[in-house]
Amino acid sequence: MVSFKELGLVNTREMFAKAIKGGYAIPAFNFNNMEQLQAIIKAAAETKSPVILQVSKGARNYANQTLLRYMAQGAVEYAKELGWEHPQICLHLDHGDSFELCKSCVDFGFSSVMIDASSLPYEENIALTKKVVDYAHQFDVTVEAELGVLAGVEDEVASEVSHYTKPEEVVDFATRTGCDSLAISIGTSHGAYKFTPEQCTRDPKTGRLVPPPLAFDVLDAVMEKLPGFPIVLHGSSSVPQEYVDMINKYGGKLPDAVGIPEEQLRKAAKSAVCKINIDSDSRLAFTAAVRKVFAEKPAEFDPRKYCGPARDLMTELYKHKIINVLGSDGKAE
Repeated sequence: MVSFKELGLVNTREMFAKAIKGGYAIPAFNFNNMEQLQAIIKAAAETKSPVILQVSKGARNYANQTLLRYMAQGAVEYAKELGWEHPQICLHLDHGDSFELCKSCVDFGFSSVMIDASSLPYEENIALTKKVVDYAHQFDVTVEAELGVLAGVEDEVASEVSHYTKPEEVVDFATRTGCDSLAISIGTSHGAYKFTPEQCTRDPKTGRLVPPPLAFDVLDAVMEKLPGFPIVLHGSSSVPQEYVDMINKYGGKLPDAVGIPEEQLRKAAKSAVCKINIDSDSRLAFTAAVRKVFAEKPAEFDPRKYCGPARDLMTELYKHKIINVLGSDGKAE
């Protein structure tokens, strides 16, 4: 058993409370490799933003759970090296799909876990979520749960259609499970293709897809039912067109990739939404930078020469999200 506190990590309880009170959201960035981790920590340290390092089940298998523990500990020390005296870094399991997986993450030093039983019948979702909560809270590990289903694909999580969260269920669910935060479905979606062309309109000037607005009426109803309760938005990448264009320019094929407009995320961040998940954007930035190097320098074979520019572009992306979208800069001095 490894306590997250031994690794210098924090859970989400205090950072969420401050975020709700302060009208901003905590960035939750997924990572799969060292370059992503370096970029996240550099951006958070330079902006003094609390940050959640998210690891999916697939990423955990990819990286190895033991290595992940030391990478998280190293991230804290790296942040201090960069001049962030008191880093506020959380290591979070994204979309845990079983009690066994969540327990294993708690035992290996994660400071927060998500149990996603949203695809199960309501009562089964409650039962599994409560089981995870009862175990995790013994070790002061916070638990995120989910009500409603997001469309799209992210690692092992996939659904063809979304189902908005039912506001009338949230009080009963939060009370009976004891979860610390709740991921809801209001129209965000996983992956780089968050909406089909049929769901969008096209900008007559640029020809680009314009996605439908998020269901803020559902969010408002949830906040009315659960005032002050931490709400989470998954699938909130904006799919920046400059990265999509770079990928396509240098041999990629991402037609009609579209994400959540940043102005809608800014609006959400000022509400009870205190955690916003971003994954696809960094994948796009990484891929765009790598493709550019390969296209311009086809003889290059040193990973540092293409992963380095990818890391730099991701750092820029993370800082932009922190400062210009989520408003979490300067909140963790």
